[in-house]
Amino acid sequence: FQAPATSGQTVELSAFKGQQVVIYFYPKDNTPGCTTQGQDFRDHIAQFQAANTVVLGVSRDSLKTHENFKAKQSFPF
Repeated sequence: FQAPATSGQTVELSAFKGQQVVIYFYPKDNTPGCTTQGQDFRDHIAQFQAANTVVLGVSRDSLKTHENFKAKQSFPF
């Protein structure tokens, strides 16, 4: 699949061939549960990277909201 992403990028699943991919879905940016979920992925990103695994987060919010959420929480994904 292909989808618009933050930083003006487009994510294509085929770009991660040879890697494992974790796609986590969450309902809304900046809500308590979704923030905690994203923080857990962020806090363990080195372990995912060591396992040759990419983390992608998906919700139906706007890209602008995603950009703000990503910056506020220092999400590397």
